[in-house]
Amino acid sequence: MTLLAVRGLCAVHGLLQAVRSVDFGLAEGEILALVGANGAGKTTLLRTIAGVHTPAAGRVEFDGADVTNCAPHVRVARGIALVPEGRRLFLNLTVEENLRVGAVSGRKGSWDLDRVLEAFALLRPLRKVKATYLSGGEQQATAIGRALMTNPRLLLLDELSLGLSPKAIDSVYASLRSLSRAQTAIILVEQDLQRGLSFANRVVCMLEGQIVAQGRANELTREQVMQHYFGARLPAVGAMTA
Repeated sequence: MTLLAVRGLCAVHGLLQAVRSVDFGLAEGEILALVGANGAGKTTLLRTIAGVHTPAAGRVEFDGADVTNCAPHVRVARGIALVPEGRRLFLNLTVEENLRVGAVSGRKGSWDLDRVLEAFALLRPLRKVKATYLSGGEQQATAIGRALMTNPRLLLLDELSLGLSPKAIDSVYASLRSLSRAQTAIILVEQDLQRGLSFANRVVCMLEGQIVAQGRANELTREQVMQHYFGARLPAVGAMTA
């Protein structure tokens, strides 16, 4: 079943067209790695899907409904959650308080405080610690946990491992494995290409705001994707699932 369909989506920053006629779909429970060099349009695409950035053209459909003109909080209520680049935590609030912010949406589901602390066990002893005192990995886990408290069907993760130590990255990814078992769909922007390819079911590669390749993760090699990073127009693998 197609959960998300992006159709002809365009987004601009001033005179810059950051996303150009992007089309792709995502099935329920699928994990998609969105890759590309800096400035390829990945963050703008995630923000537009989440409703934080207004599209210039095209459509975003979620669970069969057109949400293109829906406000971000409406999309959260429907089941779309964004973990933004930079985490954007409330630094003067504790871990537990930050997590409970996610529950304000009131969306029903199986994710609650106990389950989040079970999935991200490193946070349990830190629940009364203010976010400003956390390490990068602990802050990232808190940001993901806050998003899970909204009980999303689609989780958008922007620059998941940026600035994290290898040990912290391993810990965050280990916790994310439970999401795939829970049939939560994920779109992941990841600078660690090999890790993204190994975690995702499918890969979409962007260049200058456009999709230049997409396919099953096990059908695209790291070398092929890197060529697309730098503009080598190889035949794309796969097609939109919608």
